[in-house]
Amino acid sequence: MVWRKFTIHTTTEAEDILSANLADLGLDGVQIEDKIPLSEDDTKGMFIDILPDIGPDDGKADVSFYVEVLSPEDKQDRIEKAKKYMEDPSVDASYMPNTSNVYTPAELKQLLQDVEEMIAEMRNYCEVGEGTIETSETEDKDWINNWKTFFHPFTVGDILIKPTWEEIPEGDEDKLLIEIDPGTAFGTGMHETTQLCIRQLQKYMKEGDEVADIGTGSGILGITALKLGAGHIYGTDLDEEAVPAVRDNLKANNLPEDSFDMVVGNVIGDEKVKSDMGLGKYDIVVANILAPVIVLLTGEVAPLLKKDGLFITSGILNEREQEVVEAFKSHSDIWEILEINHQGEWTNVTARKK
Repeated sequence: MVWRKFTIHTTTEAEDILSANLADLGLDGVQIEDKIPLSEDDTKGMFIDILPDIGPDDGKADVSFYVEVLSPEDKQDRIEKAKKYMEDPSVDASYMPNTSNVYTPAELKQLLQDVEEMIAEMRNYCEVGEGTIETSETEDKDWINNWKTFFHPFTVGDILIKPTWEEIPEGDEDKLLIEIDPGTAFGTGMHETTQLCIRQLQKYMKEGDEVADIGTGSGILGITALKLGAGHIYGTDLDEEAVPAVRDNLKANNLPEDSFDMVVGNVIGDEKVKSDMGLGKYDIVVANILAPVIVLLTGEVAPLLKKDGLFITSGILNEREQEVVEAFKSHSDIWEILEINHQGEWTNVTARKK
């Protein structure tokens, strides 16, 4: 996704008024850059060790806003998708298609004209300064790729997980290797919830098992299962970016594409998705999502599993553990909780289908 960035060169006197006026024009969120030093009150509650040296306040400020430009057809399609997501309580809002600051070319032309007129009007009652507008473009991946500097090889039991761009650490050559580049999808394996699921896969996986991975993300859990001997993986995710991420990570791990089927869809309430996956087919279903979604899945996943099949879950904050446990217990005719594990602030619940 490419964002167009518009930066208005102005003054510190005008920055707040300008920001409010941009909001009145329908723009969600602005970025303000100036050299006004932070006061003691400003820094309260901030996790800052050393404040940056920004130099003396020169009275200048940059106020920026970002827009995404789509064709009228694509914009309408985006709005319809977002509406569908909003009506589905099982969907994590973070997956909802963006509809903020989305403009067609004609709408953007009108917006910029309105901004210029607004700046001209402001000159009548405050010092705007230059008031010029600078245009640039920024891709999502420019922000997303910054995290890669913090992703380094690590182990979970006898499994070594490393980014595709780093070498195998000395002494780890004999470990089971999994290489991951999440791209824009969720899942490096570093998070406690992913590690909790990986440990359960290590404990319960049998050679040739059929595994479903709900909320696949980068595919790390499914790929781990394949490396541990799974016969086949079926992954589902609400994020379209998961599809190329899984494909690339299969290739990075020398695994055949047909070992991992992937669909963009919602297991909750979508009988077609479940039918396509196959009922009574899986030895293990793994879901590293969020507690409210897992609560809903306790009533949805059982038909996918074989008798005695396992449902491995995480993404559960410790304070929401009981909520998930009660959801399993409310289906006590279906589920037997085998174990509950913790790592940091997170919980794993593993249950067996009776």
